[in-house]
Amino acid sequence: MDEAIISLEDAQQVILEQIGCLQTEQVPLIDALGRVVTHDLTSDIDVTPFDNSAMDGFAFHASDIENASDAHPVSLELVAHIGAGDVYEEVVKPGEAVRIMTGAAVPDGCDTVEMIEHVSFTAKGTVGDKVILSSPVAIGKNIRKAGEEVHAGQTVLKAGTRLTAAGLGLLASTGNVDVPVRVRPKVGIISLGSELVEADVVPGPGKLRNTNSVALAGSIVDAGAIPIMYPLVIDDESAIREALSKAVEECDFVVSSGGASAGDYDYITQVASSLGKVFFKYVNMRPGKSQTFAVINGVPFLGLAGNPTSAVVGFEMLARPALLKAQGRTHLFRPVQKARLSVDKHKHDSRPQYLRGHVVRDDSEDLIAVPEQHQSSALLATLQRANSLIVFPGELDDLPAGSEVDCIRIDQEPGTVL
Repeated sequence: MDEAIISLEDAQQVILEQIGCLQTEQVPLIDALGRVVTHDLTSDIDVTPFDNSAMDGFAFHASDIENASDAHPVSLELVAHIGAGDVYEEVVKPGEAVRIMTGAAVPDGCDTVEMIEHVSFTAKGTVGDKVILSSPVAIGKNIRKAGEEVHAGQTVLKAGTRLTAAGLGLLASTGNVDVPVRVRPKVGIISLGSELVEADVVPGPGKLRNTNSVALAGSIVDAGAIPIMYPLVIDDESAIREALSKAVEECDFVVSSGGASAGDYDYITQVASSLGKVFFKYVNMRPGKSQTFAVINGVPFLGLAGNPTSAVVGFEMLARPALLKAQGRTHLFRPVQKARLSVDKHKHDSRPQYLRGHVVRDDSEDLIAVPEQHQSSALLATLQRANSLIVFPGELDDLPAGSEVDCIRIDQEPGTVL
């Protein structure tokens, strides 16, 4: 293992090189939201399967009223009332019309629908009344044609497509009720530290509540994966080895927080090294310098720093892209937006910093990057309020107000065009 500090970009590449796509499983349609389709999916029918009305109105043959005008309106005999789901079996003859509701099948003999607001009729517009039109109507108006969206046998979604809510509806309309998708990764979470107690415990002297497991679980769910939370582990090498060994047996990816630095009780790197291959332990970023990445029995493991914001930002920048790749996603990284820095910023070391902050628009509609005032890696409140990580490059010590900066939009999905 090389203990030299590596760049964030190199660390991301190292991790991604160790990640393959997970296997396929069939899931019910409602469980497929946000997941990646692994095979081309086709339709079993034409969608829509029949010509249907796009409006509530009247259906007829356009040639019947091609000479209609205000001075010479044309009357058609109303022969049927067709609701959605109903079918009129007769052929509509010249000089006839039917009243039709949105979604109802257009009967033979009709090639046009005029919305009810543009039609006059005698009595109540019921069968036997007259429909009166005072202007021509284009052939095909307000008719949704059979197969307008897709034909039977045609591919509706290609392999590699990530399903949205609209995609679920499309699959439902084409008979795809069980969907082949990538398995969601199971991600083990281990929080290390003798000082930790669970969130439902009032901490005594020297103790802290375990916030990292919950925050990381939320990050895992947001990445489309399944969090598996393990019990707290004290700062004991054998206890850490036991917990990590169990997690890599049961999960597709494992993260820990704490115990990754160079303190007297920081054992995670040496434990990971004894169980598998460690690729790096330091990443040139702030927050989150101490981050150990290893592969243990074929399972990727990322040992995150213990400070809450360091852990969550480290997960965001290193683990999240890997989990997206495992699920077959093609866009792995959050979109980056350019903005002007709102205030002067100074830093005291050469590491690139990822400042928690907001991208907003000023009165002139220009994009402004506004860092949170407090950037301590112990504070989650600033990250909760942020929509961006504002990049302060490592080669610079000062960024004057007005400088153009890159803002990683942590509130936006990868692939979003800003």
